[in-house]
Amino acid sequence: MTLKEFHKQAMTFAATAPMPVLFVGHGTPMNAIENNEFVGMWTNLGHDLPRPHAILCISAHWETRGTFVTAMETPKTIHDFYGFPRELYTQQYAAKGSVELAGLVREQIKDVVINEDYEWGLDHGTWSVLKHVYPQADIPVIQLSIDHFKGMRYHYELGRELAFLRRKGVLIIGSGNMIHNLRMIQLAGDDFNAEHGYEWAFELNDLLKNKILNKDHSSLIDYNTMHNSIRFAIPTPEHYIPLLYALAMQEGDEPVRFFNDKVIAGSLSMTSLIVG
Repeated sequence: MTLKEFHKQAMTFAATAPMPVLFVGHGTPMNAIENNEFVGMWTNLGHDLPRPHAILCISAHWETRGTFVTAMETPKTIHDFYGFPRELYTQQYAAKGSVELAGLVREQIKDVVINEDYEWGLDHGTWSVLKHVYPQADIPVIQLSIDHFKGMRYHYELGRELAFLRRKGVLIIGSGNMIHNLRMIQLAGDDFNAEHGYEWAFELNDLLKNKILNKDHSSLIDYNTMHNSIRFAIPTPEHYIPLLYALAMQEGDEPVRFFNDKVIAGSLSMTSLIVG
């Protein structure tokens, strides 16, 4: 990094009061174009949150070998799904990237090698939410990948290292679902978003919330021993891992507030939270 680039980066991300941290249950890609209770809450967030200098999103839908950060000036909108209406594939979220923020992450994280990526962009775990929170797409956005080959402790500790960004005016968002099992989806009727779930899904949604409120992060990291039905709730960890990033950034006695707290489609939890 040149001296000129360093000064530009320092000016862009000057010290701020701590930004909140979000974990968002993003649910179906259809939330990008529907008007429902979940997207209504996302819209409200855009009015209620302090305006960030930039956004860093950890999405369940970008898994890699190694850890990467998008470093292009103009990230593309990725339509990483199939079988949905044509309207969904025409959606674009034209936010700029942030070379400066990508550089800041790479410079400041010492215990993990953060690689630059110029191919990915913004997947639907990011843009389907942000198009409601910040519909003008006028805040720079970068994504951090999930290293598929690392354990839960790695992701939690990396989240703790990234927490310094909260005082640089960066809004950090983990996007996934606490409970996510597409193979066991079961609808009660025509409304995908109607509250409906297996008994174990409701039990685990409550259990996870209690662990979060009690700041029992050790149990949440070692989630496999939490409940005898946890294998149904989290058959693969990619949608759960973004939650660990968000929780890792909680400071002291900072409050956690839940929103969109609902189990739908049998085996999907939309439960989301704000830290701070």
